[in-house]
Amino acid sequence: MDFPHPGTNFSEEYKPQLPPVGSQEPPGQPVYPGPPGGYLGPQAGYPGPNSPYPGPYPGPPIPPGSSAGAVQPGFPIQSQPVYGPAAVPWMPAPPVPLNCPPGLEYLSQIDQILVHQQIELLEVLTGIETNNKYEIKNSLGQRVYFAAEDNDFGTLNFGGPSRPFTLRILDNMGREVVTMVRPLRCDCCCCPCCLQEIEIQAPPGVPVGYVSQKWHPCLPKFTVQNERREDVLKINGPCISCSCYSDIDFEIKSLDEQSVVGKISRQWGGMVRAAFTDADNFGIQFPLDLDVKMKTVMLGACFLIDFMFFETAPNKNQSMGVDS
Repeated sequence: MDFPHPGTNFSEEYKPQLPPVGSQEPPGQPVYPGPPGGYLGPQAGYPGPNSPYPGPYPGPPIPPGSSAGAVQPGFPIQSQPVYGPAAVPWMPAPPVPLNCPPGLEYLSQIDQILVHQQIELLEVLTGIETNNKYEIKNSLGQRVYFAAEDNDFGTLNFGGPSRPFTLRILDNMGREVVTMVRPLRCDCCCCPCCLQEIEIQAPPGVPVGYVSQKWHPCLPKFTVQNERREDVLKINGPCISCSCYSDIDFEIKSLDEQSVVGKISRQWGGMVRAAFTDADNFGIQFPLDLDVKMKTVMLGACFLIDFMFFETAPNKNQSMGVDS
């Protein structure tokens, strides 16, 4: 081992070098030797220590000939629907439960649905019947679905409240998740063989339940069935002709009719609203743990009740000023 020479000055060899005059380093902070060649300074493109955060990586440059305004990588695209007011928020999508048809997961976490029929200006001004449109919301006012009737002009204006229809229900991405089909049936209460019915499909083309009218001389009665046509629940309503100017409740009952498990409520909008339009508001209440398929069937029952008892014939609200 080589020992240092007795005359070596250790303090001078290991003494830290002080920064030169005018250096940015605060006084009293020693600067130790760096890598060979010294510090080369900031590289090209470095914004400097006091520059603001430049933001996320903007992505590679857009090649010539491509469309301007191309979407930058790293940012997800979510298609927004083109219907309904933009100010109404949509309900966030919950986790999808097991054995749940696509799009019905929104119903798995709610026990109440609000159905608001939109007022059609053309129908109010001219009396020409137009396709019904509905906003479906949860109890917080968040939009869950949007429903639109799909019918031709002749069926709308000559079929009246008993007209057949196809109702398409869309989610927040504009996808059709539920289809409801009402066939043409005679609306005469004296014909037990021509009672009303609606079929609920989720996804479209796959039946998940039915709502069938049961004959009664004056009271509205319905049976809720599953996809195998097995009776699950019953719906009973009051005499419509005696309470058409007030709120009306249709009770959802068990098969033995001993317990009430929910209700479908029609909220009357008042004489002024009834004089110019047949747009109604409904509320549907059901158990939180009810199967999402049956919750969808309850929604179909609401639409069937609306068309049967609260949809006016063409020009009738202009001539009478009341709901039928």
